[in-house]
Amino acid sequence: MSVLESLKEYSALFLSKQVPLYERELLKKINDKNRMIGIIGAKGVGKTTLLLQYMKKQNLSNDEMLYISVDHPLMSSTTILEIAKEFASYGGKLLILDEIHNQSNFATDLKAIWDFLEINVIFSGSSALHLDSADLSRRVLKYTLPTLSFREFLEMQTGERFHKISFDDLLTSHTTYAQEIISTLKPLKYFKEYFRFGFYPFYLEDIESFNMKLTEAINKTIDIDLLQIYNIDPKKLRNIKKILVLLCSSAPYKPNITSLSASVEVDHKTLYTYLYALQKGKIIRMIPPTSRGESIIKKPEKIYLDNPNIFNALCQTPNIGTLRESFFSGILFNAGHRVTASKKGDFIVDDKVTFEIGGKSKSFKQIKDIKNAYVVSDNIEIGSGNKIPLYLFGFLY
Repeated sequence: MSVLESLKEYSALFLSKQVPLYERELLKKINDKNRMIGIIGAKGVGKTTLLLQYMKKQNLSNDEMLYISVDHPLMSSTTILEIAKEFASYGGKLLILDEIHNQSNFATDLKAIWDFLEINVIFSGSSALHLDSADLSRRVLKYTLPTLSFREFLEMQTGERFHKISFDDLLTSHTTYAQEIISTLKPLKYFKEYFRFGFYPFYLEDIESFNMKLTEAINKTIDIDLLQIYNIDPKKLRNIKKILVLLCSSAPYKPNITSLSASVEVDHKTLYTYLYALQKGKIIRMIPPTSRGESIIKKPEKIYLDNPNIFNALCQTPNIGTLRESFFSGILFNAGHRVTASKKGDFIVDDKVTFEIGGKSKSFKQIKDIKNAYVVSDNIEIGSGNKIPLYLFGFLY
């Protein structure tokens, strides 16, 4: 049996799997007219599920579609290009490549497929993947699949449907939106669950083992994805993971680069490489200062683990203030907004709106003299004026 025939068997098994009923919004946005599509995202956000749902919706026979997990042992003896050539010669039309970063020269193969073969390709890859080369950027239509928003988590948990809220509408009409939501359910109960396990759809498989599975996903991202993509010395993996331990043990982390370099036992240049790789892998998030320029990359003002679920998986007693700020900055970033650190208040969004994040009793003291400033409070169902419930920002996407 040839490699292609064996891969077709696995593809048929994959296509026979039961598809989840809930569909992420990205599934509807994918433009089928583009010949080459990339789905980028962190481990565990649902890329493979989305690929299965996409295949199920195609008006093609099983012989015209081929799903390949690029980390499959069979792929060690061949290449994406060789399989694509043989698949196309037998009338194949749609090639699905999952976890494409597991082949080191995938970009060259994708270019050749585009140039010489009459088939469509949709692939998934690590969020750390480099797709900005000239050869790929003008050929690949790239989509990013983020972690679940609070809105999506609520829809999965309850079966209800909720509308997205635009950033501007949230600022001006948050009371109205909160009233609509609390007339349907108690959002604060679900918001606590969301912080514990709701950012990754695999929580549906088994909540009890969620933290273990998330920790495994983080380790695989570091030990496999980042190692390959950034050519990191395997002996330095311990140093990279030490960064995560330091982030666990502090309140909102304002890095002293010299001190952090010493703690992680690497020089400044290597530290920045590690931080950038961890951010691309969606394990940490660096918040730049409001000032523009090179310092935005070189000297982050704050560093967080990417979302509250990672804090809860890796940290024994995560700081609640850090969890809130991690959620707020992450949800704004995923919704396409620019988030920077503020000297007065916690964040400035899109260079124009200042936010102070806190609990139920958070006051306006730190931002009282700032125009266009808001307090964002956890543990309140409904706000008033310039005080907005934290959970409502989970409806931005």
